[in-house]
Amino acid sequence: MGEVRVTTKLTNAIDEGIARRGQLDPSKVRSCEVEAIIDTGAVNCVLPPFIADSLGLARPFKQVAQYADGRQEAVEVTEPILLEILGRRVYEECLVLGDEVLIGQTALESTDLLVDCRENRLIPNPAHPNQPVIRIRELRIPNQTK
Repeated sequence: MGEVRVTTKLTNAIDEGIARRGQLDPSKVRSCEVEAIIDTGAVNCVLPPFIADSLGLARPFKQVAQYADGRQEAVEVTEPILLEILGRRVYEECLVLGDEVLIGQTALESTDLLVDCRENRLIPNPAHPNQPVIRIRELRIPNQTK
């Protein structure tokens, strides 16, 4: 499989929420468009520090990240961003490292997007082409009547 890149809009979710409530001019909401790499081996999304800074994202805590070579490092985690990928939206906290935006599995699952390995592209799940559908399970408690 070759490298898959997709144009992605990143928005500071805190700004977006404050603007939605009428407490911030919508033109002041910090956002940007980037060519992101789809990384099916990563769980979380990754933002380079300069993108996190340009979006004005706080980094309230650190999390240990493990690289493909086995190294581990405590890295900063952002407050939520809004990712818009192929018209689908999801809120995510991101790890801060590297120099490229990576889209990980949690964002792909939440947006119901799949990698088409033959064409090296990202596509909507063919079972749900018009909107994401998230699978859930109903909790069933034994011996309880409805």
